[in-house]
Amino acid sequence: MSATIISGKELAAQKRLEMKKEVEVLKEKGMTPGLAVILVGEDPASQSYVKAKARACEETGIHSELDIVPTSISEKELLKKIEDLNKASHIHGILVQLPLPDHISEKKVVETISPDKDVDGFHPINIGRMMTGQDAFSPCTPAGIIEMVKSKSIEIEGKHVVVVGRSNIVGKPVGQLFLNENATVTYCHSRTKNMKEITTSADILVVAVGRENFINGDYIKKGAVVIDVGVNRNSAGKLVGDVEFDTAKEKASYLTPVPGGVGPMTITMLLHNTIISARRLVD
Repeated sequence: MSATIISGKELAAQKRLEMKKEVEVLKEKGMTPGLAVILVGEDPASQSYVKAKARACEETGIHSELDIVPTSISEKELLKKIEDLNKASHIHGILVQLPLPDHISEKKVVETISPDKDVDGFHPINIGRMMTGQDAFSPCTPAGIIEMVKSKSIEIEGKHVVVVGRSNIVGKPVGQLFLNENATVTYCHSRTKNMKEITTSADILVVAVGRENFINGDYIKKGAVVIDVGVNRNSAGKLVGDVEFDTAKEKASYLTPVPGGVGPMTITMLLHNTIISARRLVD
């Protein structure tokens, strides 16, 4: 067998067309969704990601603002910028691009963003709401993963989902979102014993560890759905995932590629959350 590819690139393009129409409707009601991004420093990877967000906003008609500040900015100054954006009526989503310099507390930055404008879904209030099944902004990558699985009408309820990785950005929240969909969820991490026994029992396997080809076909149950969150650059300079694609595709029923898999859906869900934030003010 050879796995059916779940293309995040194609799904993102479809979703963004729908979002463009939704933004047009909001504009007719006098509401233009607005996203503000703060980038501290000039890290090339962060700059590239931020530019992709700006292009996506332009595609869908969302107003976007980018504030690039030097790494020498003080924590107090950065928090003041966030507080000003919290008060800005034309801004409905705020994102501070991570990572931050060592002298700035990521925790303070995340908690200063208003939960109502926390379109990244990292504020403890939104995390708590998500954990208890309430309406909340979900972290974008995990939310994108759920959308990708649902796009193929893959049944989630009652299935065994195994998440390899326990980061606050992807691993923990994606497991919770699957739990909210009535799946049975198991987490694997660096201290897990007999990992192969656990991963080969997964109906849906999500791999988010940031290690090139960490999972190969031997770790995958025949017919499982495999979601590869990793983006790594190999020795030849090629982008590869956490899953060894060639061996995985012979075991999996569905498989996400790298690149063109989960990545495009992350930005798409950021736009989705921004539109929701704006829509709350007119509905």
